[in-house]
Amino acid sequence: MRVVLDTNILVSGLLSSSGPPGQILDAWRARRFELVACPALVEEFKRVCAYPKLAPYILQGDIGTLVNRLHGAECWLAALPRVERSVDADDNYLLAMAQASEADYLVSGDGAGLLQLSSQGRTQIVTASDFVMNLK
Repeated sequence: MRVVLDTNILVSGLLSSSGPPGQILDAWRARRFELVACPALVEEFKRVCAYPKLAPYILQGDIGTLVNRLHGAECWLAALPRVERSVDADDNYLLAMAQASEADYLVSGDGAGLLQLSSQGRTQIVTASDFVMNLK
């Protein structure tokens, strides 16, 4: 199973290991699915983790470890197709990742944006909770 994780899932997983995003990161570490990553995802993740309201709650070592793991993701995309479907143009790269990798799932917490689309080609766009249920 191939999966795209929105940055909000990655950050939430670092903030709390007990909720669905944390369970998703644990499942990835246990190789229960293949993660899709690209330079834009890594850069957005690093930028978001540096936000003043989040920085005090995330250990720099944890950020570095996850960045290294993202660079070693099972499916690394160096180039993405052009996709323009999201109401938030900054999320189009996630849809492009899903399309280029033929991912099974794109997991997001963006209820007003990506989740409203419900799919991108063959990729289902789901919440973290829904994805965790699919892992069982």
